Amino acid sequence: MCGRYTLVVEQDELEARFDARFREDGAASSFSPRYNMAPGQELPVITNEQPETIRRLEWGLVPSWADDDSGGLINARAESVAEKPSFRGAYEQRRCLVPADGFYEWVETENGKQPYRVTFEDDRVFAMAGLWERWEPETTQTGLDAFGGGVDDGTDTGPLETFTIVTAEPNDLVADLHHRMAVILEPETEQRWLTGEAGHDVLEPYPAAEMRAEPVSTAVNDPATDEPSLIEPIETV
Repeated sequence: MCGRYTLVVEQDELEARFDARFREDGAASSFSPRYNMAPGQELPVITNEQPETIRRLEWGLVPSWADDDSGGLINARAESVAEKPSFRGAYEQRRCLVPADGFYEWVETENGKQPYRVTFEDDRVFAMAGLWERWEPETTQTGLDAFGGGVDDGTDTGPLETFTIVTAEPNDLVADLHHRMAVILEPETEQRWLTGEAGHDVLEPYPAAEMRAEPVSTAVNDPATDEPSLIEPIETV
């Protein structure tokens, strides 16, 4: 699975890489390097709906038909993404790119779980294949209005937009760390993924030859910790 990742580039480099800009709406228009991106956070993605814009969606996909917005799905298996009800609609109509420059995996050792950060050897930014959804909450009505008055109690907070990361079998490098890995798209297939032109043919493990995995501090275990020291390689016993 992919349950934590990084994106430590500056905003201008990120925007140039994907030829897209952050929304010009206050705080959402700026970006700072992130060293510990975790489920439940609002994180940068590029959707097929607005490919020229980098938007912030919550990590943990909530299907549009869900009864509530709990239990967001952070990963979708490539093998079943086109058939599974939770993802089928998004696979057909709502795809996205999830920018990253590394991701974390944990290995069980005699001293506990040791985190590793997986990156490209040149530390380049890449795009993970993603899906996104828009969940609309039902308006809550009270008293007689609930039976036809048409007045709500103000609890409608608007649509919730969420995303998930597609995973596949691991390559030879990641296989030593975990039994799944995020689908990393080749740059030339990113737009094909967004438009829907590309299907299962691009949902394959990225070759390991250009990648590396390095042990990092267990401080990354806490999703509230987000600092440069998290990505510094450490010596293991």
